[in-house]
Amino acid sequence: MKDKETMTAAAPPEDPHGWLEDVAGDASLAWVRARNAETDGRLASTPAFAQLRDDIRAVLDSDARIPYVHKVGAHFYNFWRDAEHERGIWRRTTLDEYRKPQPQWETLLDLDALNRAEGENWVWHGADCLRPDYRRCLIALSRGGADADVTREFDLVERRFVEDGFFRAESKGGMGWIDRDSVYVCTDFGPGSLTSSGYPRVVKQWRRGTSLADAEVVYEGLPDDMIVSAVHDDTPGFERDFVIRTLAFYRDELYLRHADGSLSRIDAPDSAIKSVHREWLTLELREPWVAGGRAHAAGALLAIRFDAFLRGERDFDVLFEPSATRSLAGASWTLHHLVLNVLDDVKNRLSVLTPGPSGWTPSAFVGAPAFGTLGVGAVDSDESDAVWLTATDYLSPTTLSLAQIGQAPEPLKAMPAFFDAERQLIEQHFATSLDGTRVPYFVVRPKALTFDGSAPTLLYGYGGFEISLTPQYSGAMGRAWLDRGGVYVVANIRGGGEYGPGWHQGALREKRPRAYEDFAAVARDLVARGITSAPQLGIQGGSNGGLLVGNMLTQYPELFGAVVVQVPLLDMQRYHHLLAGASWMAEYGDPDLPADWAFMRGFSPYHLFDAARRYPPVMFLTSTRDDRVHPAHARKMAALMLAAGKAVDYYENIEGGHGGAADNAQAAHMEALAYSFLWEKLGARA
Repeated sequence: MKDKETMTAAAPPEDPHGWLEDVAGDASLAWVRARNAETDGRLASTPAFAQLRDDIRAVLDSDARIPYVHKVGAHFYNFWRDAEHERGIWRRTTLDEYRKPQPQWETLLDLDALNRAEGENWVWHGADCLRPDYRRCLIALSRGGADADVTREFDLVERRFVEDGFFRAESKGGMGWIDRDSVYVCTDFGPGSLTSSGYPRVVKQWRRGTSLADAEVVYEGLPDDMIVSAVHDDTPGFERDFVIRTLAFYRDELYLRHADGSLSRIDAPDSAIKSVHREWLTLELREPWVAGGRAHAAGALLAIRFDAFLRGERDFDVLFEPSATRSLAGASWTLHHLVLNVLDDVKNRLSVLTPGPSGWTPSAFVGAPAFGTLGVGAVDSDESDAVWLTATDYLSPTTLSLAQIGQAPEPLKAMPAFFDAERQLIEQHFATSLDGTRVPYFVVRPKALTFDGSAPTLLYGYGGFEISLTPQYSGAMGRAWLDRGGVYVVANIRGGGEYGPGWHQGALREKRPRAYEDFAAVARDLVARGITSAPQLGIQGGSNGGLLVGNMLTQYPELFGAVVVQVPLLDMQRYHHLLAGASWMAEYGDPDLPADWAFMRGFSPYHLFDAARRYPPVMFLTSTRDDRVHPAHARKMAALMLAAGKAVDYYENIEGGHGGAADNAQAAHMEALAYSFLWEKLGARA
């Protein structure tokens, strides 16, 4: 088993900055604190910065934000952070109260009070409450926001953690209820129990009153798997247990666990997204598949009765077929219906399918907005046909409605307007990439924009892991960027999911450069339209998006005036030895294989850097407690560029995990640093 703290092999001796991979080493943290002090001293010491930070903090802490809830039994639960509750409170209310402008909430757990009592820095990771009385919950808490967390049993009636209750020590993994006296647990069971990615490869059934060491092994994966887990489906009348063996991103095996502990594999493609709901099995295909004598396209959604599938039948109903512009964004079950959420040129469209004796009947989703990003989720798919409906775009504050399928939605909550949207408009354009591919992007700009190339413009992208970027309202971005005259752009480049699995696969592994060519095409199109110019064009991205903007920095420096790189991957020769990196080899490749490294070196910013080349100013933002993407990526790249005399700002939050911040104060500070840097470098006026 690799070292649990860093999950890393020793850095090669030829790497002069390899010592920065020691996450919490004295020398590393001294370097970090020195860089933080430099950045804060340069950017965070002015009244203008304080005002910007406070404006962002006001958005994050606002009591007028929507308190999103989920139904557990008769109550509706919410986790809430604001200025008074920096780490947050877990609370609940009733639907009648929730309908009111100012609901009465019942506080269940105050994390700030818990941290004071225990001398900890807990960050909320969620709760799993046991049907049917929902008295006992398994609460996950993370130190400082890391992915690794602990699980503790909590009594909702007594409002306290259960003495000698179920407890999982700090590790990546999880725990879930089977019944009151047994749970599934996947965690660090000791040497040899973790995968090369640092996740559990063993899942056990643990009975109350017994030692975890004596828990029954349910399934054991292989060291090169990504993660193994198990889940109990407690749907009344359809109680089942499943084991999930995740081989890699986009590939998993699903097993039905029988009462005697034996397993039956669900014989569907590893690449398909497999879901069992009540009597139905649905498969969302990532690759073409022939079943029942019929060919099905990648991106299709298929359905069949689960029992029939287990008997060997393969006569699937096709619920969705993709097209050149349409892809499936999601499918949500209610008690009697399935709601499809489809992206058509990156715009959401909702419809309803209802199964019956003669097949599936389509119908319209009544009251769905015609424009904006739409989200649908069941309120309680075991009991009703009610759904939560959210609607938003870059300029329209998010609204939340309660909708019964077939009836007009009931508006419940709305985000306040945090900036002046009346002066702005949203446009969608298409750029042409190097290979002729049509690449969509959204522009948010002043209505009175002068197309002379002078507008400070921020271009954002991600381009990976089949994640789609759809219009979202951000009060912080609006205040910090749009209100001050900036143009905001989001590029829907390959690697994402905007046009289904083919769009994602178009930038996998050796095809990764297509994502960067797409992003460059958008940058050039913005200049060609007169919206901005290279000196006024800044870019920003985090995680895989950090790898994106790191490559734009090193491969296309002439196109940009400033670069913000957040919690990034940058050393692609070492990424799979650092924390969870090995789990992403399906996305990027295995650099230990010469054939893979031959193409991966072409998108490894740490290796593409040329000290003799001119680069735009860059800011790196990361977190010491990020145990997903190692902070050494940002540390080493910053050190490499600083040693060459390049313009670099660096800030590393000591807490925060992969999200970068553990509370709103930290988040506001880091966002204010990024926007202050961008305004300074892009020559804008406040």
